[in-house]
Amino acid sequence: MQEPKTRPHVLMMSEITADGKLTLKRGASSKILMKYMAPETEVLLHNTRADYDAIMVGSNTIKIDNSFLTVRLVPGKSPLRVIPNSRADIPLDANVLKPGAPTLIAVSGEAPPDRIAAIRSRGAEVVVAGEREVDLPLLMQILHDRFGVKKLMIEGGPTLNWYMLQHRLVDEIRLIHLPFIVGGADTPSLVGGMHIDSEDEMIVLRLKKHYLCGSNLVTEYDVLYGEKVHGISR
Repeated sequence: MQEPKTRPHVLMMSEITADGKLTLKRGASSKILMKYMAPETEVLLHNTRADYDAIMVGSNTIKIDNSFLTVRLVPGKSPLRVIPNSRADIPLDANVLKPGAPTLIAVSGEAPPDRIAAIRSRGAEVVVAGEREVDLPLLMQILHDRFGVKKLMIEGGPTLNWYMLQHRLVDEIRLIHLPFIVGGADTPSLVGGMHIDSEDEMIVLRLKKHYLCGSNLVTEYDVLYGEKVHGISR
C-alpha cells in the first residue's frame, strides 16, 4: 500500500526566452520580459495562481521584482504567499507583506528575533524551518501538515528552482516561451545552482502537452526523477 503524500504537489511555472533566460541581465526584474507575454498567457498565469493553494518565490526574486503574487486578472482567491528567507531579511516594505493575500515567511533558526518580530508586525506569519538555512523538504511538510497546502506553484527564481529540483520536490513544469534571445553568460536562466559533472545527473522531463496561448508557446512537462537519459539511435 502506497504511503500518503506528506508534501504538496508542486508545479514550477515560468516565462523563459528562446535561450532559456528569465531576465535581460543579472539583477534586472523579470517583469521587463513578462510585459511581452500575450494577454491570454497573463490570464493563464493568474488562472493557475487561483487554482493553487500556495505560491512560492525566492527571497532574492522578491527583492528584485517586488511582486504582489496575487490573483488579479480572473475571479478567484489569491493563494498563500510563501517566501523562504533564512535570515528574515526580506524588505519590510515588500509588496508580499501588504494586504491582498496571506503571507508565510519561512526562516531558519539563525534568523534574528527582532527581524522576525518586525515581519510579524506587518501581518505575515513566520515559521522556523531549518537550523542554519531553510530546509525545503521540511518546509514542504509544514505547508502540507499545518497549512493544508495540497497544491503549490513556484515562480522562481533560479536558485529556488535549483534547490527544489535537487530535493526532488517538483512534480510538473510549465513554461511560457517568449520569442526573444537576450544572451549573457551570467544572465539568470530557469535553473541556477552548481554545474553537473555528467549526463547521468541531468533531470529528465517528459513532455506531456504543448499549445499556443495567444501568441506564446506553452510547454508542460512531468519531472522524472531517477530516469536515465535515453540515447538517440543513429
